[in-house]
Amino acid sequence: MSNDKLSLGVVGASASYGWSMRAHMPAFLGLPEYDLVAVCTTNKQTAQESASTYGARKSYWNYKDLVSDPEIDVVDVCVKAPTHYEVVMAALQAGKHVFCEWPLGANSSQSEEMAQLAKEKGVMTMVGLQSRYAPSFQYLKQLVSQGYLGRMISANMTMFLPGITRARTVKASWNAEKEAGAHALNIATGHALDVFLWSLGELKEVQSIVATQISEWEVTDISAITHTVSEKRIPVTSPDNVMLIGKLENDAVVSVHIGSIPWHGTAFRLEVYGTEGTLIVTSDQMVEMVDPIIRGAKKGEGSLQILTPPAEFLWTPKEVPAGVAVNMAQMFRQFATDIKTGRKSHPDFEEAARRHKTLDALELASSKQGSVVITS
Repeated sequence: MSNDKLSLGVVGASASYGWSMRAHMPAFLGLPEYDLVAVCTTNKQTAQESASTYGARKSYWNYKDLVSDPEIDVVDVCVKAPTHYEVVMAALQAGKHVFCEWPLGANSSQSEEMAQLAKEKGVMTMVGLQSRYAPSFQYLKQLVSQGYLGRMISANMTMFLPGITRARTVKASWNAEKEAGAHALNIATGHALDVFLWSLGELKEVQSIVATQISEWEVTDISAITHTVSEKRIPVTSPDNVMLIGKLENDAVVSVHIGSIPWHGTAFRLEVYGTEGTLIVTSDQMVEMVDPIIRGAKKGEGSLQILTPPAEFLWTPKEVPAGVAVNMAQMFRQFATDIKTGRKSHPDFEEAARRHKTLDALELASSKQGSVVITS
């Protein structure tokens, strides 16, 4: 740490495509708490291009070199989900504070192992469940906790994302297999269900269906020798639809349907009903992408009105561009504060491992075709 800034290294810092380019890097570069020391991609040319683009002093094309750099305080891991485990474990072994994208691991076992090592090393961690840091969800949680709804009776959440049948290249179809960990249960449901439960209360029992409705993808392959294009269909084991009904610890009954669908999805909608009021949250994108809109009405009021979050829930400076970078910047700024003060970060790797267990419970309930009791 130099000049009160945290020295940062980013693994997966592509300057040409991906979530890091869209969200992580604009967020970090707009925050005064971080000094970008190094970036890492998978080859020398792209690493040097990224360093030039983002103004990093060093470029690496092997993550082991970046995490062992003694100048770096914090490692940001923004690579494909199957690679999270090996990069995060190396960074933790090197004694670095670590931010990792969601899902933390490809499965619960990996996530628990990372959480345990972080605890043993005494470092700070945070995982990219950034919807919690959207000003509207911060406000929603406050409204619920302060009794806007009265006694919560029920809640329903849906999120439908089009494109499951789109044409893909072979390279872009790496997540067809469930074992890769990048599917509708882990990612779309993980993000949406996390902020749902964080805002409203945890599940105590659940019934669910976890299904693969589209069992084949059409992919195109380009020959490296002849440059000819061929098309084929590949088998898919990744879940694309998740449905659940259950009861929260506060006894509210809830239902959720998260689906990757072929065409024309309706994006995100959350409805919460109580004895004293109603709250509706909507977004035209995946829930983690942007700050949604809250509408609400109390008993006796004529109609739902937009509820604007108070200014206290937005702590991102104007240097961070509007859009997908904002929620990430909210998290990164809080992470920096937590590292400097020694305060426990939320959500950290322990919380992430517990959320993976929640997703495991959905799979178990689906396989049993019965109800599962959730234990903390």
